Amino acid sequence: MQSEPVASRNADSRNGSGSSPTIDAVSLAIIEQLQEDGRRPYAAIGKAVGLSEAAVRQRVQKLLDQGVMQIVAVTDPLTVGLRRQAMVGIKVEGDLDPVADALTAMAECEYVVLTAGSFDLMVEIVCEDDDHMLEVINKRIRTLPGVRSTESFVYLKLKKQTYMWGTR
Repeated sequence: MQSEPVASRNADSRNGSGSSPTIDAVSLAIIEQLQEDGRRPYAAIGKAVGLSEAAVRQRVQKLLDQGVMQIVAVTDPLTVGLRRQAMVGIKVEGDLDPVADALTAMAECEYVVLTAGSFDLMVEIVCEDDDHMLEVINKRIRTLPGVRSTESFVYLKLKKQTYMWGTR
């Protein structure tokens, strides 16, 4: 497989805070292999992408060190007792960063993003039940200094969830 630069991707490229490492076609193929199965052996990945096991190990470590990817266990919230999920749109007065930082510190907030549009922030929350969700939204999010209003979008059924960003 030829190693030509494919794209520059990492968390910094999303928030504009720095330069991004260049990901070549071989590294992209390694990422695809790990997206299909994060426990796939380096030897199997090497065979699929045309590298030795040691070369794959080095590339994976470099991708991890650069923050290009993470290898994590992803749970199904329903199977671990978290039966309620919602996306919450938040309108903020003043500086967004203190509110975003406070939300980031909350265990129930799985996804926090500053946005352009109707809301200043979008936050995905995962809760045990309706009472827990009410407590998070009403007692913890709405009471943050700067929060002007919230709008909740409760998930009724999840139809698709993938983690294949950047490779397809």
